[in-house]
Amino acid sequence: MNLLEPRAEPSRTLQWAAPPIAIGLMLVAGSVLFLLLGRDPVQAFRVFFIQPLESGYGWSELLLKAGPLVLIAEGLAIGFRARIYNIGAEGQLIFGAICAGGVAIHAAGHETAWTLPLMVVAGAAGGMFWGAIPALLKTRFNAEETLTTLMLTYVANYFLSWLVHGVWRDPAGMNFPQSVMFGDGALFPVLTEGNRLNASIFIPLASVLVFQLLVKRSFLAYRLEVGGQAPLAARYAGFPAGATVWVSLCLSGLTAGLAGVGEVAGPIGQLNLNLSPGYGYAAIIVAYLGRLHPLGIALSGLLMALLYLGGEAAQMTLQLPAAITGLFQGMLLFFLLGADAFIDNRLRLPRRTA
Repeated sequence: MNLLEPRAEPSRTLQWAAPPIAIGLMLVAGSVLFLLLGRDPVQAFRVFFIQPLESGYGWSELLLKAGPLVLIAEGLAIGFRARIYNIGAEGQLIFGAICAGGVAIHAAGHETAWTLPLMVVAGAAGGMFWGAIPALLKTRFNAEETLTTLMLTYVANYFLSWLVHGVWRDPAGMNFPQSVMFGDGALFPVLTEGNRLNASIFIPLASVLVFQLLVKRSFLAYRLEVGGQAPLAARYAGFPAGATVWVSLCLSGLTAGLAGVGEVAGPIGQLNLNLSPGYGYAAIIVAYLGRLHPLGIALSGLLMALLYLGGEAAQMTLQLPAAITGLFQGMLLFFLLGADAFIDNRLRLPRRTA
């Protein structure tokens, strides 16, 4: 028996209430999980959500991790609004990092004032190129972008592995799969001493403002949304359907590539196999938790960054496995999808028969 029936129109209240409901359910399920693991939920939540922010260093780490999440999610949200589902931002981040890292490696020892700007341009172009491949496959062969973007992530990963195991491996790196450390001229300057927060944080801050203007004031955003949600109406109005695919995937690839630059020219300072703890995948949750709204994405990005920090603190303080972060992210997505189901549907209770 189907217990859900369609609403006459989507519930606006539930559309905005779904994220807090999902967060609340995540906390309830987390409490049960901690009890099953033999941990005091109150102490565990203090370690998870409060302990990481008890120092200035913790706040700087929060911003450092939120930056790439927000930046990627802003780009993804444009495509999601147009119903173009890019699931491969992780691969676009990696390829953007490869392109930026290539500039830094070839400039090693000879960095100039142009090295870092060239890395930013190369990373953005690399991410855009990696997003353009599924756009071409979608418009030319009608290939499903959810599959092609995801599969290209594995290609980017293997390409990075080949580079750092081979032609770009640091000869003095004791055979570890990593490139040489980048010079100071190829790194974003650290903002304050004693932490890792660097000038790359201004890129996601700017992206929030740019995408806010794009969504609220731009005819392009309107065309993209119409093209994705009502293709026939868009075609009648003269909006080319292919342009929606190209702009959505290239734009989201560009932001993911910039996030890759922020990592290799920031806290990592080189190419290695651990460029990202899954930012490209987590940004999908960030985009939907923020309701595809630029400011909402900024807030949900901070929450997701706190989950990363809390997971690290739980590993050290509570001796919990590293998978605890992914588990909380998965619960958050699960409950968000469950709550979202009631935006367009209502619960239909079975009637009792006499």
